[in-house]
Amino acid sequence: MVEHTLPTAIDRDTDLERSTARENLRHTVIAALRYGLLLVVGLVMLYPLIWLVGASFKTNSEIFANPGFIPQSPTASGYVEGWKTSTPYTFGRFFLNTFWIVIPKVIGTAISCTAVAYGFARFEFPGKKILFASLIGTLLLPNVVTRIPQYVLFRDLGWLDTFLPLWVPSAFAGDAFFVFMLVQFLRAIPRDMEEAARVDGATSWQTLVFIVVPLLAPALVSVCLFQFMWTMNDFLGPLVYVSSVEKYPISLALKLSIDTTEAFQWNRVLSMSVLAITPALVVFFLAQKYFIQGISTGGIKG
Repeated sequence: MVEHTLPTAIDRDTDLERSTARENLRHTVIAALRYGLLLVVGLVMLYPLIWLVGASFKTNSEIFANPGFIPQSPTASGYVEGWKTSTPYTFGRFFLNTFWIVIPKVIGTAISCTAVAYGFARFEFPGKKILFASLIGTLLLPNVVTRIPQYVLFRDLGWLDTFLPLWVPSAFAGDAFFVFMLVQFLRAIPRDMEEAARVDGATSWQTLVFIVVPLLAPALVSVCLFQFMWTMNDFLGPLVYVSSVEKYPISLALKLSIDTTEAFQWNRVLSMSVLAITPALVVFFLAQKYFIQGISTGGIKG
């Protein structure tokens, strides 16, 4: 009886091992195909950026002769000559102008949008639904529609050729998308800690600053990151309001370097383009964790 059951148990163990091995192999093949597909898609999406970096180290003639992204004779002349520009100012001046626009705009956006979103999310007041609907309705308006009225307003205020038209709207929560995003995030946060703070005698502003803002950190990082990248890439706004070359940001400086002569050097333009996108890439990767957390949590309602 023992001799009959022993081979059967061994056979069962063998079949189980084979089944487990086949299942592991299937999972391995599926994972390899999945990551292989993601790798191919990622390379296709990143290739323009890779080519841009490689072409910035080519000579102007090699850019058209060598379509690959690896330069045959690497040179940094594009960065050296491109940094000097054809104006009395170096590219460093344009970088300073850019950050002089970006930093106040990011700070103003974070403060104003947080205050407005907190009011919509936590307080009840007459006309709240109408005001919030009007705010969201502005998201449907293209920027081109509001550009002319804004230009006339800022011209009458005497703000043309200054950075004020780029700063002030953000300081008064002019970006409805960020207000909506923060409102959605606030709705996912329980009110227990805020109510406890009010019981202890905290005012609404104290509750906002010391209780709500720390909880809003992931969403605020997302807001600041969005505003940083959008402002760095903004071309139309500075083009409309800024007319002095000494106040140009890098977006206008790149276009200026193209328009200076008919035989402009592409390697200089590409080199400065690499430098122009570097701050946004660095900030994004440093804040990637909080950015993803803010985006994912902002769509959840509590």
